[in-house]
Amino acid sequence: MVSVSMGRGWMLAGGALLALTTPAFAEAPAAAEPATAAAPAEAEGLDEIVVTATKRETNLQKTPIAINVLSTQALQDRHVQSLYDLADGAIPSLRVATFEARQTALTIGIRGIVPLDANQPAREQGVGIYVDGVYLGRQHGLNAALFEVERVEVLKGPQGTLFGRNTEGGALSIVSKAPTGEFGGSATAGIANYGGYNGQFHLNLPEFANIALKFDGVVQYQGPTTKNPLSGQTGFNYFDRRGARAAARWKPTTTLTVDLSYDIGYDANSPFYSQLLNYNPNGCTAGPVANSPKCVLPGTGFTTLSGTVKPVSPLVKIEGNDRMKVADIGVPQQPSIDRTHGYVAKAGWKATDWVELRSITAWRDVSSIQYDNVGGAHRPPIVSANCTGTGCNFSRYSLADLYQHQFSQEFQAVGNIGQLDFVGGLYYFNERVSDDAATPSSLAFNSTLTAVTVLDPCRGSGGFGWQVGCRSIDRASAAKAKSYAVFGQATYNLDTLHFTVGGRNTWDDRDGRLLTVNNAPRSLTYSQNTSRFDPMAVVAWDASQDINLYAKYSTGYRSGGASSRSVSYREFGPEKVKAYEIGAKTQFFDRRVRLNLAGYIMDRTGSQIDFSSVSFDPATGANRNTVETVNAPGTTKIRGVEADLTVNPVEGLTLGASYAYTYTNIPATLNPFTNILQKVYIVFTPRNAASGTIDYSVPVAGDFANLKFHVDGNYSDATQTFDQAETKNDKSFIVNARLSLADIDMGRGTRLTVSAWSRNLFNTAYVYRRDPANSLPAFGSGTTGNINNVLGDYGNFNAPRTFGLEGSVRF
Repeated sequence: MVSVSMGRGWMLAGGALLALTTPAFAEAPAAAEPATAAAPAEAEGLDEIVVTATKRETNLQKTPIAINVLSTQALQDRHVQSLYDLADGAIPSLRVATFEARQTALTIGIRGIVPLDANQPAREQGVGIYVDGVYLGRQHGLNAALFEVERVEVLKGPQGTLFGRNTEGGALSIVSKAPTGEFGGSATAGIANYGGYNGQFHLNLPEFANIALKFDGVVQYQGPTTKNPLSGQTGFNYFDRRGARAAARWKPTTTLTVDLSYDIGYDANSPFYSQLLNYNPNGCTAGPVANSPKCVLPGTGFTTLSGTVKPVSPLVKIEGNDRMKVADIGVPQQPSIDRTHGYVAKAGWKATDWVELRSITAWRDVSSIQYDNVGGAHRPPIVSANCTGTGCNFSRYSLADLYQHQFSQEFQAVGNIGQLDFVGGLYYFNERVSDDAATPSSLAFNSTLTAVTVLDPCRGSGGFGWQVGCRSIDRASAAKAKSYAVFGQATYNLDTLHFTVGGRNTWDDRDGRLLTVNNAPRSLTYSQNTSRFDPMAVVAWDASQDINLYAKYSTGYRSGGASSRSVSYREFGPEKVKAYEIGAKTQFFDRRVRLNLAGYIMDRTGSQIDFSSVSFDPATGANRNTVETVNAPGTTKIRGVEADLTVNPVEGLTLGASYAYTYTNIPATLNPFTNILQKVYIVFTPRNAASGTIDYSVPVAGDFANLKFHVDGNYSDATQTFDQAETKNDKSFIVNARLSLADIDMGRGTRLTVSAWSRNLFNTAYVYRRDPANSLPAFGSGTTGNINNVLGDYGNFNAPRTFGLEGSVRF
């Protein structure tokens, strides 16, 4: 545990570091406040940015929280269609990745809080995702098409007081555009490479009987970027997204506003292709481990190795430098299907001059049907020549179904009395989730490994297949969660000083059942009832009109649960975070320069760590891939510095730079499979990350139109993929660009914008997920490791360059 005095000393050192390194930030390739990229040419200085991080509308520069904002224009400039498009690093401290190679579930992290396998029913996220104030309980469905977004707020650091549980890393808040009550809207259509197209339609109707209506529709399509050679089967990295939303705003009086909305989304997609990156990179050979010093499975004490590293089939391609355009072996592959829909009812009543009472009621359903066959012959079982019978079967088809239903109710009182601003409220959340999974083999080699046969989709090779009703269920589980909370926060404004204190008490009631293991009924349960109080305190000082300094203490936690990938349904407890932060929000030269700085310490206890292995299930007498989650001992240290710079040197030109340094260290943790103390890691968290933007707008033919140019570059150090593996992914640098002839006057208030865009402009290829499991020995007997299934690292490359043309009419 780091003492308070040590923490203060580190914060002072961090402040000195910020001051010393500020000039470097101006030169770093980064993008601090993308929302300002849309500042119109005629604006004098940078636009004010409004946020709702404190449950009320405030100026970003006056809000003592580290926040980044992406505006509507910033999202368009980057051609962001779903949250996964933020994986290139638009905000350096925000990390977005797919779970495994699948696009059905996203891993989202902030400031080193990045839970990898939170897509299980009894596991939780560490970063809260909110849409219009409603918490989304699952990682599934997060890659759906975005509707007309007013802004995306990224709140960094624990948000345990106002946002609650599972926000220990921060919160990502998506705010939709509300009905205007005036006739107008926009329509967008575009085409792209890989057979891509996109379309949006947004319509506001005139207010009638104090009711304003708004309708949104969106379509996004991209063909596979890696082709599947098997006829009639889906290729890889394909998506087909559709969605619709209807919203109504009713204002019967000047003091009452009621907002109702319903949305529905459909996302068909396929995973990124998993390539074999190398062959036996650790030089594994049978005999003493000393003869193969790199062939060591973390957390084990093997002294000898047995078995044989098999040669690869001549059909298999080894490619670790560039993404494949065509898969080496065609496999059965269906689209995965995510479906989401939900209702939101919000009401705000200005009861008196000093308080507004609010209610947010929401109901939501998510279903996710996963088909993932990207491994082919690149993962176990590894087939040898002269195979016979089921020993020739390979290509593990990972199938999973998840269904979630959630209901939430929140009441808020927001107001001010004299110099006191306050927020208080009550919160209730109820969730039910179930899932199941199966992993049948789908292909078989001939005896010389030179030809492939597709197995029977129902019976496999005399066993089970992948069709519904024909599967051997590896696991099935169901979980329930109820959460209750009471919270409050108050700020006392004393001239240039602002003192904020707040707290939230949460009661969690969680339970679950593991129903099936290895296709056999099982009756394993877990139950947790916990109570948690999260305090927060901030001191802010307006050093001048444009310089605001703050110091903040906050806490947060992530609920405990149980691993449905465990044959014993192993339970684990909550993890908790304490955070200390100092920050400066500054503007200079008549708002031509905006520089925001933050330094922080986070100490996390009970870190939830995943260990994976093939383990024996005594109840069924079968081996299976197992994930056990444990709470790490001691204190996990996370330290960071962040800087956001925006400059508007001349009219029409805006430059942005953003940088994040993140240091992490987890105490060595006991491997539950081997009882050996093992070094573990935080995943998808680069030590250094940066982003930069250039936006330029110049009038054409007077006020007839504007020529706009946007380019952004995004850098990230290499990161780990798995808690227990030191193996790293590749570092990356991705450039996106857009060129537009905007706001062309078509008469009668209609404006046309025509754009050419590109994501990954230079077609950079890097491995964003590298799995070393197949290049290391498995458990044999005693201190002997087995290398029969050693092949090589396999992994996934990022998406290739995409580009297109787009036209948008605003009326």
